[in-house]
Amino acid sequence: MSAVQWLQGPATFDLRRRTFPLPTRPPASIIGATNTAQEHAVSTPNILYLHSHDTGRYVSPYGHALPTPHIQRFAEEGVVFRQAFCAAPTCSPSRAALLTGQAPHSAGMTGLAHRGFSLNDYGQHLIHTLRGAGYRSTLIGVQHVAREAETIGYDEVVPLESREARHVAPAAAAFLRRAPKQPFFLSVGTTETHREYPDPGTDDGSHLRTPAPLPDVPEIRRDMAAYVASLRRLDDAVGTVLAALEESGLADNTLVILTTDHGIAFPRMKCNLTAHGAGVMLILRGPGGFSGPGGTARGRVIDSLVSQIDLFPTLCDLLGIAPPTWLQGRSLMPIIRGEAAEVNDAVYAEVTYHAAYEPMRAVRTARWNYVRRFDGRRTPVMPNCDDSPSKTYLLEHGWRDQPIAQEQLYDLVYDPNEACNLASDPAHADVQAEMRARLQAWMVRTSDPLLDGPVAAPPGAQLNDPDGLSPREPVRIVGGHGETAG
Repeated sequence: MSAVQWLQGPATFDLRRRTFPLPTRPPASIIGATNTAQEHAVSTPNILYLHSHDTGRYVSPYGHALPTPHIQRFAEEGVVFRQAFCAAPTCSPSRAALLTGQAPHSAGMTGLAHRGFSLNDYGQHLIHTLRGAGYRSTLIGVQHVAREAETIGYDEVVPLESREARHVAPAAAAFLRRAPKQPFFLSVGTTETHREYPDPGTDDGSHLRTPAPLPDVPEIRRDMAAYVASLRRLDDAVGTVLAALEESGLADNTLVILTTDHGIAFPRMKCNLTAHGAGVMLILRGPGGFSGPGGTARGRVIDSLVSQIDLFPTLCDLLGIAPPTWLQGRSLMPIIRGEAAEVNDAVYAEVTYHAAYEPMRAVRTARWNYVRRFDGRRTPVMPNCDDSPSKTYLLEHGWRDQPIAQEQLYDLVYDPNEACNLASDPAHADVQAEMRARLQAWMVRTSDPLLDGPVAAPPGAQLNDPDGLSPREPVRIVGGHGETAG
């Protein structure tokens, strides 16, 4: 039975997408052509894209008692999206979706860039659309959508000793203090909070809360203490960059986007399609209704359902740029302007490859999260979980043999931790059918290759055996014609 046939269900419902009118003001490039340089700087904000690795929502603005004072202050000055999700809880596909405004499979990024996957067209990267509106682009630190940063097409790639926060933040601060030509798009990415974590020293995590899907035991608390040590470095870096932005006098005319790629690198989180893996911090501050140092509204919190693929169309709307035809997200500006309470009645996420093949798709509404697996496996794919003390603890308690369901359905009102799978409950058969149909419609609409069967990896891709144990085990190199991982 094909994926299309399996997904078809009896439920019918309105699949029409809401649309909102494009802004009536002229494109930013036209504004810049008719105004003075100073007026152009005011009407066309700079964009500072601050992004971390594997942080999820595990920062203080999202209710966690963790030491992130600089991120907390930033949140209190900007707009916090409490229900923001990535399009893929795995590194390169998530970033590719944000930066191209489309599902990872539509962009071509179905696996990790450093393992041989790439975008179909690097001309679809956000920087090329912004260049047409007069922006100069600079990359400092992590990018992770190409094996070599030069492939992407940034105007400038700042050389660094490493992509750790201790090297990235000072370089970004120096860039901001040297009065860069405006308008600019500055991407600042750190390896924090990716594993390996720093040694937490004497902090054994005794007073920390373990991540929601994991037991409260000493081994995992100490692992969480190591995450906190990495998080401190990230927060310090954010503080350094934001301080330089203010000192340069550019803060009032710079839209700052602070986000991460996906959930934290703990078992049952990163590379999983529950909120533990797909939920992300997303905080914006700056002109256009996003508060800011000179604004009057501060600390705004939005509970609307949003996806990171909405950022590209949001920038187009804010800047008056005609949105490229490939965009699949929706502008968040109607929410910011108070014209709508929400723009999405559902958001979607996916996994195809991480270290190993593990095809999954998901659709999330305000009430439900539906996850479907397409590999027929009955046990977890261990190489897709980073090695850690937490992983070791679960393995010692039989995790490798724990059964996994081919379909998962979670009631987000009565089961916000997404722990009770209702997919086999006859009382929820109608909901399951509707969510299955929603997922099918999206897969068809976005030409998901998974509908035609297993998705082949590109030639040269490096893959782990799904039956293995660790991403550090020897990899298999895909042959010249590509092949599907089994």
